[in-house]
Formats: sequence, C-alpha cells, structure tokens
Amino acid sequence: MAKRVMATALLCSAALVLAGCNASKSGGTGGSLDDAEKASEALLKTGGNGDNWAGIGYGYDEQRFSPLTDINDKNVGELGIAWFADLEDARGQEATPVVVDGTLYVSHAWSKVDAWDATTGKKLWSFDPKVPGDRAVNACCDVVNRGVAVWGDKLFVGALDGRLIALDRKTGKELWSTQTFDPQKPYTITGAPRVVKDMVVIGSGGAEFGVRGYVTAYDADTGKERWRFYTAPNPEKKKDGAASDDIFASKGNATWSDQGEWKTSGGGGTVWDAIVYDKDLDQIYLGVGNGNPWNHGTRSNGEGDNWFLSSVVALDASTGKYKWHYQETPGESWDYTATQPIILAEQAVNGTPTKVLYHAPKNGFFFTIDRTTGKLIDAKPFVDGINWATGYDMTTGRPIENPDARFYKTGKPFIAIPGALGAHNWHPMSYNPATGLVYIPAQQIPQGYIQDMDELDRRKVLGFNIGASLTAGMLPDDKAAFRAAVAATTGRLVAFDPRTGKVAWGVDYPAAWNGGTMTTAGNLVFQGTSTGRFRAYAADTGKQLLDLDMQSGIVSAPSTFRVGGVQYVAFQTSKGGAFPLVAGVAGGVTRKVPNIPRLVVLKLGGTVQLPAPPATMTLAWNPPAQFGTPQQIASGKAHFGRYCQVCHGDSAIGNGFTPDLRVSGALTSADAWKGVILDGALKDRGMVSFAKVLTPADVEAIRAYVIDRSNWTKANLPDATAPVGR
Repeated sequence: MAKRVMATALLCSAALVLAGCNASKSGGTGGSLDDAEKASEALLKTGGNGDNWAGIGYGYDEQRFSPLTDINDKNVGELGIAWFADLEDARGQEATPVVVDGTLYVSHAWSKVDAWDATTGKKLWSFDPKVPGDRAVNACCDVVNRGVAVWGDKLFVGALDGRLIALDRKTGKELWSTQTFDPQKPYTITGAPRVVKDMVVIGSGGAEFGVRGYVTAYDADTGKERWRFYTAPNPEKKKDGAASDDIFASKGNATWSDQGEWKTSGGGGTVWDAIVYDKDLDQIYLGVGNGNPWNHGTRSNGEGDNWFLSSVVALDASTGKYKWHYQETPGESWDYTATQPIILAEQAVNGTPTKVLYHAPKNGFFFTIDRTTGKLIDAKPFVDGINWATGYDMTTGRPIENPDARFYKTGKPFIAIPGALGAHNWHPMSYNPATGLVYIPAQQIPQGYIQDMDELDRRKVLGFNIGASLTAGMLPDDKAAFRAAVAATTGRLVAFDPRTGKVAWGVDYPAAWNGGTMTTAGNLVFQGTSTGRFRAYAADTGKQLLDLDMQSGIVSAPSTFRVGGVQYVAFQTSKGGAFPLVAGVAGGVTRKVPNIPRLVVLKLGGTVQLPAPPATMTLAWNPPAQFGTPQQIASGKAHFGRYCQVCHGDSAIGNGFTPDLRVSGALTSADAWKGVILDGALKDRGMVSFAKVLTPADVEAIRAYVIDRSNWTKANLPDATAPVGR
C-alpha cells in the first residue's frame, strides 16, 4: 500500500509539471471550478428559483423568462419606483441588469460598469475603462454596451476599444485585461461576453467599415486565448492556425469568389451580439453579421453564398470546432445580420420533443432550427410587407427571393422591407414556456438600395464601406416624401407562436426602436418604448396592464429578481443606438422625447417619484443665409451622405441625441467648421478629424449643404423637423 501511495505521489508530482495534476483548470473541459464558479454555473444552467438574474438572458438558454409570480397579471398595476439613479452619459444605454446575491451589476455607454445594492440603490463601486473618445468613430451604432457576465467572484465586460476585462465583482478592481483585436483596425466591442465552463467568449463589431469577423474564447482566470473561430475566410484562403481552419479548407472557402473586395476588406461577418451556450449539447451558437461590403456583387463578384455571413453557427464548446450552420440569408446584400438574440427551447415537432433554436433576425422571418442537426424546421414571417423574399423552400432551406432585390444585378433601385435596421434588431426578445410564445420587439423601417456608385462611394479609410450609394437613399426635397418616411416607420410588439408559425397577438407603436422584452410566470411581458413608456402586458392575450411614464426613451430590456421576499424589476432608460443617429425625420414622435439616462428599479407599492422632467429645450433656429452654387451644395450633400448622416441624420435632421448640425454654433464660421471636421477640435468627444478623406473645399461644401437643409426644413416642415435639445 505504501508503495502504491508513493507511486501515485510521484506520478502526480510529474503530472503537475505537465498538466497541473488537477490543480489547475483543464483546457475548456469545465474542470476544477471553485465553489463560487460552481454556483454561477448552476445558476446559469438551471436559472434557479428566480431570486437571481444571473446571466444577460437569465440563464444559458437566454429565454429571458423568470419563474417569479409575486408580480403577476392581477397586481402588476401596483408597480412603482423603488429607487432610481441618474447616469453620466446621455448616450445609448442598452444593457440588461444582472443581479446576483442582492447586488445589481450593469454596464453603460462607453463600457462603464456599476455595482449597486439591488434593494436600496446604494452604489457599491464603479469602473471606468477610460475608452478614448476617438474610438467612437469606429462604432457604427453608438458607444453602447449590452452587458456584463458574472462568474464566481469575477465580472467580465468587453470595452469598446477591444479590451476584455476581468473585475473583482466585490470591489470593481481590475484583475486582468486582454486586447481582443488589432486596435489599428475599425473593430469595436459592444456585446456582452458569455462564460462557458472556464472560458470567456467574446466577438466584436465593425463589419460596416471593413474587418474580418471572429469569436475567441479566453481562459477566465488568466485571459489567455483558448481558441478562435473565424466567420469569414482568410483572404488568401490559407489556414490561420484557428479552430475554423478545417471547415474553410474543406467547404467554406469555395463559397467565396477568388476575386472581390472581400479580399481587402476582410469580408465582414462580425459576431457583435448573439453568443449562446447549449448546456445539453455542449455547443456554442453564434449569430453572424453582415458582409463587407454589403453589396454581394462588389464583395464577392456576386458569386457564392459566402459562409458564414448571416448564419447561425454551432461550435464545439471546448475546442471551437465547427459542428453545423444554417445560413438565413445566402449571399447577403442588405445588411441582414443574424446577430439578433438566440433562444434555446424544446418544442414538439411532428409529435416528437425536439431541442430547438428560435431566431428572429433582421430579414423578417422567424426561424425554428433543430439544434442537434442544424436542420431548418420552419421559417415564417413575423412582420408584414416583406418584399425581398416570399418565403423559404423547406426542401433546400433557401429563401425564395424576389429577383428585383438583387439591385446590383438589375441596376435598378430597390426599396427593401425590411431595410438595413431590420424587422428586428439587437433588442432582446423573450420566450414564455407557459404560453409557448416568443415576444419580439419588431419594427418597419424601409430602406432604398442602389448600385450606382462614383469614386466617393468606393472604399475609404473612414466611414461606412457598404458597396452602394449612401447618398442616393437620402430623402429628396419633397414634403410628401418626408411625411411618408414618418408614416412608414413604425414599431410593434409581436407575440409569435413558433408552433403555428403565426402571430398570436401584437401591439402597434407609432415609432420604431422600442426596448427589449422580458416575460415571467406571472403571465406578464414587460417592455419599454421609444416614446418613454414602460409597459406590462398579459403574456397570453396582450392586454395592457401597466403604463408608466419614464420621461425618456427606452431601448434596453428589463430583468427581474427577488431579494428578502420582494420581487423587483430593473431596466435602463435612454435613447440611443443606430436608429436615432441616422433616422432624421423618420424618428417621428421620438424626436421630441427627452434623452435621460437612468437606472430604474420597480417594486409593488413603490412610491419614489422621478423629478420633474427637464423643461423642453427650445433651440434658436436662425439659419444662416444660404450660400454656394447648386453644384457646391450637391457636392456637400454627397459628402454629407457618405460621411456624416450615419451620426447626424438624414438631411442633417438630428434626433436630440447627437448635435443637430442645422443649429450648430460652428455653422456660421468657415474656420470653426473646419476646426471641427478637419482639425479634430472635438476628437475626445468622438468627432475625429476627417482630413484623411475630406479637403477644405469638401468641408465648405458640406457647410453649404447643412445651411441649405436648415433653411429648407424650416421653410417647409418646421413642426416635423424642428431641432430638439439633447
């Protein structure tokens, strides 16, 4: 016996040198978790009893469903504010609060993180990664952050500038940080990391500008890379030494042309939001983004499906190796990302209980996919008016396309429904197992696409590079067109039944870009709106049961938790994200809704009152005298459309979010205007110098165009387009 003990000890000593002899965590196998990490894993696997909201989507299945019933369809009307906190940055607040053991953790704009006592609102700590302001130029859709991941005694957040940061969740002290992408390239991180076993998994954004997408798993203790999977091929179609090598070599490379702009742009396919772990099958699902450029004809000479753009991809969780994928929009050409939230569930299919994946991406169809095999089970529209395709061929799994949608083939403009902002964007949807319904924050935002491009539309080192004319889609000088843009842009809460492929009920909203949803066993669905309301509906019928004025637009999704026997509901308020940046007049009624960043927590019988809303800021609207030739103004419009409208709105009409340039103090001075645009006077606030792509003459032409817009909109549509304060 003594010899056996000694032999075992010697073997263990030798093994310690090579592999740690169980003293350290094994590579992606989920071994040797400490007690706190085991508790986190158990909560994410089971969801627990509802006291905690442990993951960004509640549990690993990301159903955003809570089993709590203390607040229910009988008493939800008694909800009031328990506490609230004003936040620093009047930018998009998109994160869902995570609550563990009575502490609420939430991230904000600019990747900042706070911890709060969940019942009293006492701030416990704050963390500011101090992202440089000039990184905002690489953020297509605002300097947002969609949440944190709690794992044991650690908290993880992805920063806009590409750092994945581990914090001590008790103190907020930084434990480690790793740079996830080349900071010289226009990547960003806005999505929430996910913890799988003993790894942290994160993707990135940037496909509008021109990057190559990938997802990476890092060791949760050290930040060292475990594996990486690319979602677009190596530009030379060579191996990268990554988990994606085999599938690209065997099949994926052949779906991309040997020539095309993807070889220099990277091809896109970033994974900027949906990353979901399947605890039953030990798989990770990725929602992959759009191509770069968007235009398939320019990107890949119109050839091939371009794996894995606009796809749901399943990977082995431990190794990152490919298992299967389903491409929702082959040869993507409209910014139809598949990055929208993914939900895991079980559903009877032909009488057989089946592990399924639910997905409602931008392209307007709701997909039910067998998550064991990747086979498409069903694809049905969840919004009306879709015109790029009539449906899906269930034999091939491919869309039945409208030939006119391929604008680069026809050479004719195509007004797509949905447009690039999607029938459903990043805003989280939820699933209630009791009703069997999925609650989708849907919208209608048409968009025009046109192949015609001149040199200005070609690839540049700054600005979107989409392979189509941005300027051509701007509204003409036609009052009817402006009013039609407002009327055509709407929102809807859709309760979709995957079992029937039909909408069970819906609630129409006057504007798009409404908040994400959360549902509970109390037969409730919660949602904030872009018009500043926080509402609850009966999950089975859609009857409105609660309507609170939150004074500010809401884009985030709520969470719910219970501490000391009391159930709470938490969410953030603010306008923000892509739509208010670019919408112009299409923002409609939301243009006049204040932008007040807050964290709000509700409970039954809550009596705290919000302060009186700020007085409406009336901006002096005295356009300078028009100047410039028609040719100069046309040049200014072209350059504004190419570089400016994605942050300052179609026709220079602001939405009370970023500065409305029609009333800019710099507009009257050519030198001041140049100081901002060419000299970078405001670079620390995100407005970098555009000297790499604009000349002084271009800048003066843009000034002439903005003055023209200020005069025209005031003369023709003063009520609908009046400048609003931030």
